[in-house]
Amino acid sequence: MANSDTIFLAGRESLDVLVGWLVGVLALESVDDPELRAGQFFLRGSARTVDGRVLLVVGPNVYGAEDPEPRDVSAIDRYSGVISVRVAGSRNEATQAGEARAIFDELVASEPSVALVLAQAMSWIVAAYLPGAGAHVFPPETSLDVEDIESWRPWVPDEHV
Repeated sequence: MANSDTIFLAGRESLDVLVGWLVGVLALESVDDPELRAGQFFLRGSARTVDGRVLLVVGPNVYGAEDPEPRDVSAIDRYSGVISVRVAGSRNEATQAGEARAIFDELVASEPSVALVLAQAMSWIVAAYLPGAGAHVFPPETSLDVEDIESWRPWVPDEHV
């Protein structure tokens, strides 16, 4: 599968606490996996959009920059965690994107204090939720990068939460 679907999250709680929230809200189970890196969590459960299982790997956001140069600013810089979404046994990009969107929507509906960004292929911002501002869906191929900053700036945190 060529595309990745990821959800970035930023909350005042630690990543461990946010993972507990994910497990509860999404009815997932945490699974031990010796291949995980330090600080990563493997979660699985029933998919929302297809008959099957969804697999999530949650970990620290290694894609955003703490203090980027102006030309390197990205919509995901202020997010502490990242969730990689996969549908077990599926190689269909549209199925995976639909599942990631359903999970994003479920999270938005359940926790108004956690900021979220749904991204595709680590290039495009699909949707964002910012406490106090609400949720926003972006036009196709809106970049996560500085070239589209005026589109996404109102929907992402302006500082680390």
